[in-house]
Amino acid sequence: MPADGARIDALSKCVWPAEEADIAAWTDHYFLRTKQAVERFGDAQVTYAVFMRRPVVAAPRLAVAWLEAVGLKRKTEFKIDLRYEEGRWVGAGEPIMYVTGSMKHLADLETLLLQKLGPPCVAAYNAYTMCADLPLVAFLAMDARHCAGTQMAEIMAYAAAVGSARAKRKVGAAGFIGNATDATAHYFGQDRGLGTMPHAMVGYAGSTLRAAEMFDTCFQDEAMTVLVDYFAREVTDALTVCRRFAKRAAEGRLSIRLDTPGSRFIEGLDPPASYEVLERNSHAAVRGYRTETELRYLVGPGVSAAAIWSLREALNAEGFDRVKIVASSGFGPAKCKLMAEANAPIDVIGTGSYLPEIWSETYATADIVEYDGQPRVKVGREFLLREK
Repeated sequence: MPADGARIDALSKCVWPAEEADIAAWTDHYFLRTKQAVERFGDAQVTYAVFMRRPVVAAPRLAVAWLEAVGLKRKTEFKIDLRYEEGRWVGAGEPIMYVTGSMKHLADLETLLLQKLGPPCVAAYNAYTMCADLPLVAFLAMDARHCAGTQMAEIMAYAAAVGSARAKRKVGAAGFIGNATDATAHYFGQDRGLGTMPHAMVGYAGSTLRAAEMFDTCFQDEAMTVLVDYFAREVTDALTVCRRFAKRAAEGRLSIRLDTPGSRFIEGLDPPASYEVLERNSHAAVRGYRTETELRYLVGPGVSAAAIWSLREALNAEGFDRVKIVASSGFGPAKCKLMAEANAPIDVIGTGSYLPEIWSETYATADIVEYDGQPRVKVGREFLLREK
């Protein structure tokens, strides 16, 4: 066990804020006033119950690490009774943890603790359901650009890793194989972020093929994923790249990424053609009642199940069956579920859409349920009282 100073430093790397001035500045003011009152009238030993109002997957590591770091700095002990270990399913209203300690030292920590617990639990839940619905598909976390700052990016990468680990354990899923940034790659067992080329590189090159050639020149020893939607020639450009890099294609070191915007169909498709593609490959997916959103995922514009099947047919027809398909653009839990029903031939999904869509669902709540060992909680929250 390292010395307290070294342990504080290690814990504080990803659990800002830990300095007293920062904690005070970012905490709800009424908690600061509560702290002042406790300091004047006498401290108490209290226990907080921390819970959420919807089912989640427990992702408490960053919240717990932050509490430990602050406790060490304040030279006080917080006893954390973690009722659900990381990756466990938690029901609505069930306390994820109980935290016991000095009210003087806990009163001003509630705001920041809840920020670090609620969002990752919901994101982990979403990541788990996506991976479980598509167990043979590998996922790449591309959420960083959608996050509100680096602290959120840290939390969301951690959440994806937690949800992925649960899916691997429960259904043997491939899960998340990595993410897009070096800073959080360690959550996925990687030394660096993953990814090859953005649309900007294709635009700079002036053609999809030229962008692929530039990548090959710079990174000859790496697998290559080529974006093919920039010029609305998804099939034509994909086949052109495969022919040019036939060796990569034969070795399985070439992937084609579809990121077609929802404003148009991929090359060669329209509504009737999309239905025909699914009738050939997964006819059951378009039989029966479907909502408008579900139909869009299956046969609509953008990266639909029909679009993915259409590209797979074109690649296979020219013998490029080892070329992988990477799909991105709006792949959240609902879209992944429909892709599973359509048996869409996806090898990798790039997603930031496991981030919680309804932010109010991420709100964690904490209530004091014991004062100096005596159970006491506001009326209506008796379900939080700890069973001995």
